[in-house]
Amino acid sequence: MKPRPKRRFEPAFPWITPRFVAWLVAVAFVIALGAFWQPLVYAGAACAAILIGFLIADLASGPNRGEVILAREPVEHLALRAPGTLRYSIINRSAVPVCYAVVDTPVDVLQMPEEPVTGVVGPARRKVLELPVTPLERGDVTLKDLYLSADNAFGLIRRHWRVNADTAVRIYPDLSAVERYGMLARRGRLIEAGFRKLRLRGGGGEFDSLREWQPGDEFRAIDWKATARRSKMMVSQYDVERSQTVMLVLDAGRLMMPRIGGQRKFDYAVTAALSVASIASIVDDKVGVLAFAGDIIEHIAPRAGARHVSGLVQRLYDLQPRFEESDYAGAFTYLRRRQPKRSLVIFFTDMFDPVASAGVLANVAMLVPRHLVVCVLMNDEAIADALQTVPATAEQAYRASVAATLGAERRKAAAMLQQRGIAVIDVPAAQLTVSLINAYIDIKARDLI
Repeated sequence: MKPRPKRRFEPAFPWITPRFVAWLVAVAFVIALGAFWQPLVYAGAACAAILIGFLIADLASGPNRGEVILAREPVEHLALRAPGTLRYSIINRSAVPVCYAVVDTPVDVLQMPEEPVTGVVGPARRKVLELPVTPLERGDVTLKDLYLSADNAFGLIRRHWRVNADTAVRIYPDLSAVERYGMLARRGRLIEAGFRKLRLRGGGGEFDSLREWQPGDEFRAIDWKATARRSKMMVSQYDVERSQTVMLVLDAGRLMMPRIGGQRKFDYAVTAALSVASIASIVDDKVGVLAFAGDIIEHIAPRAGARHVSGLVQRLYDLQPRFEESDYAGAFTYLRRRQPKRSLVIFFTDMFDPVASAGVLANVAMLVPRHLVVCVLMNDEAIADALQTVPATAEQAYRASVAATLGAERRKAAAMLQQRGIAVIDVPAAQLTVSLINAYIDIKARDLI
């Protein structure tokens, strides 16, 4: 393994500070006034000598190179569009307090404050600094050098260092919605929705017991033989099968590259997919992933358990869409061959033009006879806004016309999918994760798989 290069300080370059400039201007002004009154010349010379003395004291006091150590702390979890923090440790080994300013090298995929991190660290003290950041893209990123400026209490000379601190960081999808639903699970509310091996009235699975009929029981749950034997209405109870299979199918083609609110549609899809996978692990459902564009990009066979879901996150956190047409026929044929068992197939795509809609409709229906298919779309709130705004200019009227056409195409495509027995989720992108988790819970509670 290649050894990691040691972090080191670049040589310091002393700069004069605004305080030194202000004092220098003041001394020069006093000397200039000496042209009108001779004693001011001597006073200005004395002030200049004092200023030089303070300057020498500043240089002698430090901090010198090696007395101030700056390093980047290990980076904690960063998630797309979720507020995060970068931390730095600064150690002052000098005998004087140090006023510092720390600047990190800007990175395109991280939104950082323009102002440096400033403060004071006492002599022989260590301090941890924090810089708030917001990730703008998923995937791998390398944080570069740090820049440190330091001066002492005299404040006449400012020293500058560059610290080599290259650090590889991973930016993951934002799975905060899973934490909220995890709290519900711990309180038992997900269990009430079918998230365990429950006895349900008239459901499928293994026979468990008989009981008397109660108002609200389904007609199909009545056991007519037991009713005849006991001369009263009896219903059968079954244990619902706990472990089922969920396939997350991600369209990674051109349809998923447009941005909504600064985030690509594919990013929303990956976040929602991994969130559902995390919720499914609570009930030991097996979760698999298929991502495709012009060809198969990623295929992960269905497995159960939190460890498997953690592996999914590691495999998908940097998966990116491609600007190419997706091969729906090839992808769905591939899925049918490798997933013969009935499963819940959650298909993430988008349809905003007749050509794209035709490609999806012509191929996704082949999954319906064998699987329960949910087609997940995400609409752009800009379309709704354009339709709700009364046009005041020709440009606004054109935008409204285009929005109306796109909206009609989407409704038509969604209706055709539903006619083929495919459930459709079409919500604003920002609501996608929560809406999909709710739909998954509903499917589990109703024992539809």
